Amino acid sequence: MNVARLLGGPHRHPIKDPAQEVRLFSRRVLVGFGFVVAAVLLLLIRYVWLQVVRHEEFTTRSISNRVRLVPVAPNRGLIYDRRGRPVAENRPAYRLEVVPEKAGELDAVLAALADIVDLPDDVREQFERDRRRYRDFEAVPLKFNLSETEVARLAVDRHRFPGVDIVPYISRYYPYGPLLTHVLGYVGRLDENDLARVNADDYRASTHIGKNGIERQYESLLHGRSGLERVETNAEGRPIRTLERTDPVHGADLVLSLDMQVQRAAWEALGDRPGAVVAMDPNDGSVLALVSKPAYDPNEFVHGISAAGYRAILEAPGRALFNRAIQGGYEPGSTLKPFVGLAGLELGVVTPEQTIFSGGRFYLPGVARPYRDWRPGGHGWVAVRDALEQSVNTYFYQLAVDLGIDRMHDYLQQFGFGSPTQIDMPGESAGVLPSRAWKRGRFSQPWYPGETVIAGIGQGFNVVTPVQLASALTTLINGGIRYQPRLLYAAKGERDQPAARVGAPVAGRVPVADPENWRAVHDGMRRVIHGVKGTARALLPIEGYEMAGKSGTAQVVGLNPNEEYDEEEVAAHLRHHALFIAYAPADRPVIAVAAVVEHGGGGSRNAAPVAKAVIEAWMAQEPGR
Repeated sequence: MNVARLLGGPHRHPIKDPAQEVRLFSRRVLVGFGFVVAAVLLLLIRYVWLQVVRHEEFTTRSISNRVRLVPVAPNRGLIYDRRGRPVAENRPAYRLEVVPEKAGELDAVLAALADIVDLPDDVREQFERDRRRYRDFEAVPLKFNLSETEVARLAVDRHRFPGVDIVPYISRYYPYGPLLTHVLGYVGRLDENDLARVNADDYRASTHIGKNGIERQYESLLHGRSGLERVETNAEGRPIRTLERTDPVHGADLVLSLDMQVQRAAWEALGDRPGAVVAMDPNDGSVLALVSKPAYDPNEFVHGISAAGYRAILEAPGRALFNRAIQGGYEPGSTLKPFVGLAGLELGVVTPEQTIFSGGRFYLPGVARPYRDWRPGGHGWVAVRDALEQSVNTYFYQLAVDLGIDRMHDYLQQFGFGSPTQIDMPGESAGVLPSRAWKRGRFSQPWYPGETVIAGIGQGFNVVTPVQLASALTTLINGGIRYQPRLLYAAKGERDQPAARVGAPVAGRVPVADPENWRAVHDGMRRVIHGVKGTARALLPIEGYEMAGKSGTAQVVGLNPNEEYDEEEVAAHLRHHALFIAYAPADRPVIAVAAVVEHGGGGSRNAAPVAKAVIEAWMAQEPGR
């Protein structure tokens, strides 16, 4: 026996302390419990995050494993001219879509797809921009308007690309191309700015929206409302069957007041020259033709124009993107004289028979600088009819001084000068109708008498748009009734319902002090073409009816008082603009036209034949309203 061990030597065991062991155990239990509680709390937080915060997303994902909600795009409404000719159609096409979540590594997928379909850099860049508007489990359009060859090649290799699909859709097509660009505008791919101005829920299935012209103005009518399908899918996400469907509400068809024969006549009459033509029915304000040249093919924009293509349009001469008909600002020149003459008559400054001597030059009292007439030596004694027939500048110089700029401004304002016509198109310009107050506000300068003189013949600060000129002319024809120019003629919703005619609102009225004054102006404009000394007699012969009109020449560059203008020696881009306003028949007008030929020189020589061609195209159809 080991005595040392019995006596508690160096190898004896320490005596245990139960209380300390209990405390140690308690601490460990508490720590362990804390970890358990923390883990449970994390699980609860995660559970709340998944089941509450992200419930909708994961529910959608769960259902999409078997049932997919597919928005159904409505068919965009068609657009016709007034005689039922389709001017904006829908055609079947195919697009390529990618679901990023199912496609895998996108760079590799796009690289592989590029071996099958053409994917230029701008297409890929647009795809990356579009991805920001979609969630990862939603289909993102990659390329539109696939060719038949591309569709066939993709169908063969479809098994290689999960999450990539070929989707049929309806594509916009403009059969008249550039001829109607500045009227219809075009549809283009949706972007964030577009979604900010519409109800995004109605565009869940849409990829395009009206960007300009009628397509933008009446987007709410043309687009319709999206539908929805519940589609059962297999494990690869391919559709098996449709479980439920809510049909979309298709867009309304629109009928425009345009007549394509008149539109084409205006287009062809302008030829290769930049300019604009607006024709209206004076009886209701409907627009019969609206042309701006040069133009571009809107079909290039429907599926996304390439950077090179867009740059080519921008760099081409003539600013094809600029709508001259509603945005172009021109000095009206002598086309303003009928309105100035009527102002003088109606405000009692002159009478129809009162004459003024035209000696070829006009002088303000105490001023040595002459204001010249276009004919050296002048026209002799002339009344308002003669002054309009021969476009006598000195008559209107004197009349403008007698009226004063503010009275002239207030009267012409009633015809819509200086304000947008409110035509149903976006982007219209207001023009300029000068006055003392306008000049002080614009330039902080006083008004000078010489500025009144040239304002009387439509020069100086005066600026009009072609649609303003046409609208003012219809007001003159109507005896003071000013209609709001309108392109929308009728609209219909369901395909089997007749079109509902859209009324033309009256924008204002010019009071008539004496009908004889109006008849004197109209007679003077008739004599411009049919009078012995008419400035536009070259338009004759006109078979079956009489026309009335007024030419105008708007200076592009100023001349010194003693400097003569020789068109042949002036560079083409510095030549005067040619303008002409006309209506027919002179005794019962059914059409009014305003034509502008940029840098065309004399209005009677270059713009008048354009207006005549437009009138003849309308009259040849014996229009019924």
